[in-house]
Amino acid sequence: MTLITTPATIPPTPVLSRPTSPAATRLSRARGSTAKALPGIGLAAVLALLALTIGRAPWLQANGISALTLAIVLGMLAGNTIYPRFAAAAASGVAFSKQTLLRAGIILYGLRLTFQDIAAVGMAGVIIDALVLSSTFALAWWAGTRVFGLDRKTALLIGAGSSICGAAAVMAAEPVVRGRAEQVTVAVSTVVVFGTLAIFLYPALYRLNAHYQLFPVTPAGYGIFAGSTIHEVAQVVAAGRAVTEAAANTAVITKMVRVMMLAPFLIILSTYLSRQRTPDAGRDLECVEPASKRRIVMPWFALGFVAVAAVNSAVVLPHSLVTSAITLDTLLLAMAMAALGVTTQVAAIRTAGIKPLGLAALLFGWLILGGLAINMGVSAVLR
Repeated sequence: MTLITTPATIPPTPVLSRPTSPAATRLSRARGSTAKALPGIGLAAVLALLALTIGRAPWLQANGISALTLAIVLGMLAGNTIYPRFAAAAASGVAFSKQTLLRAGIILYGLRLTFQDIAAVGMAGVIIDALVLSSTFALAWWAGTRVFGLDRKTALLIGAGSSICGAAAVMAAEPVVRGRAEQVTVAVSTVVVFGTLAIFLYPALYRLNAHYQLFPVTPAGYGIFAGSTIHEVAQVVAAGRAVTEAAANTAVITKMVRVMMLAPFLIILSTYLSRQRTPDAGRDLECVEPASKRRIVMPWFALGFVAVAAVNSAVVLPHSLVTSAITLDTLLLAMAMAALGVTTQVAAIRTAGIKPLGLAALLFGWLILGGLAINMGVSAVLR
C-alpha cells in the first residue's frame, strides 16, 4: 500500500514594516497640517492684499482709514457671505492667520519705533501716556462690568483698544484675556467708530480753542494731547496733519511711545488675570482650577516686541531690511485682521447690543476731557 502524505501548509512569513521614527512622524504631521492650512492662509492673504491696495486711496489715507480696518471689514463681508460654503477646508489656515501671524506681526511692530523716540517727547510725554493708559483701562474695566453689565473679556478688550493703540492692542490682548472672535470684533468696531470721529473732532476743538483762547495749547502741546488720547496711529497722523506738520510729528512720536507700553501692559495684565477667578467659569475650562494652580499666560510675543524695538534702537539693521520688514509686518497684521473678520458673524455683533458702544463713548469722553486734564496737569508740574 502506498501512503500519500499531504504536506503541511506553511504559513507565510509576515513582512515586518520598519518602525517610523518620531522625527518622521512629526514631519508627516507638519506636512499634513501645512496642507490643511493653505486654503485659509490663502484666503486671508487675498483679503489682506485687497485691503492694502484699496487702502492706498488718497481719500482713505487722508481720513486715517487704515488697511487694517479695511481688512477686517472685507473679512466680515467674506465671512458672512461666501466663507460658510468652504469653512471646513479653510478653518485651520484662518485660525493660523488669526493667532500665529498676529503674534509675528506684533513682534515686527517693534521696528516702527526706537527707544530714542522716548527722549524726543521728554519725561512729560511718557508720564502723560502712562496716566492716560492706566486711567482709561481702569475706567473701562470698572464701568464695563459694573455700569454697562458687559462680560469682563469684552470690557477689557474695549479698554485695551481705547487706552493703547486701537485694533492692534485689541488683537494683542486677545490671547491674554482669551476673548472670542465676536468679542474682539466688537472691541475693534468701537475703535473704528470713535477713532474716526476723533480725526474730525480734534482739529475742530483745536481751532475752537485757538479762537476763544480757553486753554494755552501750542501745536506741540496739541500733538502730545492727540498722540496720548487718539486710538489708532493712522488716526493720530490724520488729526495731527490737520493742524500742522510739526503737530503731526509730535503726535506720532507720543503715540509710538504709547504703543511701546503695550508690552509691559500685557505682561502686567497677564500676571494679574492668572491669579484671578474669572466670572466666565462656566465657559472656560481653565477657570475651574484654583487660582494658585493656574498657569500664567506669558505673552512672549510682547517680549519679542520689546526686543525688536531694542535692536532697532541700536541702528544695526540696514534701512532696506527694516523697510521690507515693516512692509511684511503690515501684511501679516492685515492677514490677521482679515482672518478675524472671516470668523465673526454679524449676528454676534448685533447680539452685543448698544452696551459696548456706550462704554466706548464713555471712554472717548474721558480721553478728551480727562486726557486734557492729565496733559495740562503734568505740563504744569514739570514746567
